[in-house]
Amino acid sequence: MKRHIPNAFTMMNLFSGCIALVMAFSENFSGVVIWVFIAAVFDFFDGFAARLLGVTSPLGKELDSLADVVSFGVAPASAVFILLRNFSVYPPCLTDISPYIPFMAYLIPVFSALRLGNFNLDEKQTSSFLGLPTPANALFWISYCYGVQHIAPVNGALLYLTLGFILVLSLLMISHIPMFSFKITAFKFKGNEKQILLVFFMIAFIALWGILGIAAGILAYIIISLIANML
Repeated sequence: MKRHIPNAFTMMNLFSGCIALVMAFSENFSGVVIWVFIAAVFDFFDGFAARLLGVTSPLGKELDSLADVVSFGVAPASAVFILLRNFSVYPPCLTDISPYIPFMAYLIPVFSALRLGNFNLDEKQTSSFLGLPTPANALFWISYCYGVQHIAPVNGALLYLTLGFILVLSLLMISHIPMFSFKITAFKFKGNEKQILLVFFMIAFIALWGILGIAAGILAYIIISLIANML
């Protein structure tokens, strides 16, 4: 019986991602934020339960990735699709292709699937990551869409910014740039400097900008990882 518990959490992750998808096409960006966060909670508990109960399995690993593609790939990408579709200001050079531009959002699940497939095959990514983790990318997009939904349709500069983020973050997901894990292994400062610094930035950004501050926090995570690599 206990071997089914982690997979039950995984299925709830998938279920939550499907609801987030419905919220996106209903243009309910706050609903997308809520349900992707719920999916992330279930995603945490499926792995936690598997390790706690000692019932990790190849099936659970594959189911987890399949659920993540929906919850952290397709669902946030659909929110980005709706955001791009709502733009009413297009530069003259993009007017002819404007009906097709929103579909660029679906590069997000394409690269998310590549990222998750590589992660499943790479035994080295236990205490750190190579490339931007898929849930971090998802958190960026749901908070970004929520934060700019009212000003994006009439701000041409945000169109370029959004398309730029799609390309850069998608490539970061399949990059081999080392990025630190969010996990704090012991309650001490030494060895957890990057995680503590990220928590500080995340709290500060959320206090300043609300949900949009999560997107800024993810950018801070990327920058801290890059600086740590250079040092």
